[in-house]
Amino acid sequence: MKIAFLADPLSSFKIWKDSTFAMMAEAAKRGHEIHAFEQQHMAMDNGTIVANVSRIALTGSEHPDEDWYVADAPVAQPLTAFDAIVKRKDPPFDMEYVYSTYLLELAELQGARVFNRPAAIRNHNEKLAIAQFPQFTAPTLVTSDEARLRAFHAEHRDIILKPLDGMGGSGVFRVREDGINLGAIIETLTVNGSRTIMAQRYIPEIALGDKRILLIGGEVVPYALARIPQAGEVRGNLAAGGTGVAQPLSARDREIAETLAPILFKRGLLLVGLDVIGDWLTEINVTSPTCFREITQQTGFDVAAMFIDALERAV
Repeated sequence: MKIAFLADPLSSFKIWKDSTFAMMAEAAKRGHEIHAFEQQHMAMDNGTIVANVSRIALTGSEHPDEDWYVADAPVAQPLTAFDAIVKRKDPPFDMEYVYSTYLLELAELQGARVFNRPAAIRNHNEKLAIAQFPQFTAPTLVTSDEARLRAFHAEHRDIILKPLDGMGGSGVFRVREDGINLGAIIETLTVNGSRTIMAQRYIPEIALGDKRILLIGGEVVPYALARIPQAGEVRGNLAAGGTGVAQPLSARDREIAETLAPILFKRGLLLVGLDVIGDWLTEINVTSPTCFREITQQTGFDVAAMFIDALERAV
């Protein structure tokens, strides 16, 4: 197959932990052609969705001081020239990201195969999508109203506040029973009531890790990566200094994952990363879920192989 990855600049990859690199390496090992382009390289030209795409050859090196790829000069091509487009652009989920989903959706109408499907990405805000599965969620409030947020804190006494468009734990605050800085945090996150945010009851089991559970092709990866916060932190995200520990799924993890996996797959989401703290679903990640390499390195379970299997079946 010819597989084109829509990703961030390849030069920015930290390949020792990058899930997109793991996908590329597995695909190349199977003899598939690897190509790459960035979001700003797409265009609609006389009605056809095209992109300036470079063919990529992997060098086999994973040394941080050595080049891990060689890229040909980019060539403008219709996206229908590829057997699969794999969208791996990291947030921010801003309007440029949204515009890219519109272009990819037009490419689908012209015959391109895009994973995850652009409309499905757009329709599943990674924070708000949990509201579709209330049986698995802790008490949650979504609002820009300061009075409602204060009332939620008064009821639950220990809460988490976070933006709806963040990633990597950015903009996440914990407010304890004393309510110190609650007003300032609300003002900052809501930009004085002009932006909607999420509040959730604090889940003490975060001390044991914010578990990333991967769903691939409607099936469940049997291991989660528990991202354990460093001392003094409430965020387990690896980007915020958390430590990743792979572990088998608990019975509750599996209940959540096996319920959501077929539903989300039918909606066009080939790859999903669920975030679970304790027994509670906290996020549904659909843009560019990670943790492939950490799970594989610690357990031997080849997540990238499972993904490329699912991609081959889907194509």
